[in-house]
Amino acid sequence: MPVIDAQQPTITVDAELKAPGIVAQIVRFAIPEPTATHHEVSDFYHVNMCLTPRPLHSRGGFRNRWGPHRLERLGDIFMLPPGEELYVRGGSGRQASLICTIDPGLVHEVVGRDLEWDDQHLAATLDISSAQVRALLFRITAEIRHPGLAAGKMLELLGAELAIELGRYCYEVAERPVTGGLAGWRLRLIDERLEESLEAPTLKELADLCSLSVRQLTRGFRVSRACSIGDYMEQRRMEAAKRLLMEGERVKSIAFAMGFASPSSFTFAFRRAVGTSPSSFRQRQLRVLD
Repeated sequence: MPVIDAQQPTITVDAELKAPGIVAQIVRFAIPEPTATHHEVSDFYHVNMCLTPRPLHSRGGFRNRWGPHRLERLGDIFMLPPGEELYVRGGSGRQASLICTIDPGLVHEVVGRDLEWDDQHLAATLDISSAQVRALLFRITAEIRHPGLAAGKMLELLGAELAIELGRYCYEVAERPVTGGLAGWRLRLIDERLEESLEAPTLKELADLCSLSVRQLTRGFRVSRACSIGDYMEQRRMEAAKRLLMEGERVKSIAFAMGFASPSSFTFAFRRAVGTSPSSFRQRQLRVLD
């Protein structure tokens, strides 16, 4: 469980399901003010997928490894490996997450050995972009919310499949080239630029910001984040749109603020990225938090 350094938020476990090797919970957080927390889950893998947008400026860092000043952005899905301690800072607000605690034996059996995490590979756990992992976590969420026949057995099967996908992800990270990526300060500059404005920057703008050519930027970014910079920018823009929708902003206002030519073009892009319309997303998220 997290140890709270600032004013303690209200934490409510809405639903829980257990099976051999995995415990899955849907948890709501009411965070009255910006917080700083330490997360340590000793002998287990801890997987957190946000079901509603994370508080603004959510950052995480492994203080014992990186020192107190290095903080990286937390993605929709992050994972804390066994024995590691994660320091998290973020803004206030309400947020809901799926939290899975997984026996490391399930993961290590897939990989064939215990995993060792250096600084670069730990950074990869703070934003897991695997579509397979995401799909399984949504399946688990649905099973917790509406448990059917043999729900425990279903969770056990989904947990085993999740362990396989996490094992594959961990193996891929461990085998990823350690050279050729962007320096941490360049990645932070890109993230800061994306937070400053809702309008998407050009590749030339980001390349100039990082003192690189566009080719160096795009190649280095893919090595560092395992996705294209275009896909990453689109993901970040949709995260900002989600947050504005939750704050009550009109679809039309969001569309024009993000540089779309019309609300319909924004709705099309949002549906393509999120799988539902902006208005349906807002209604669904408000039901999760109520």
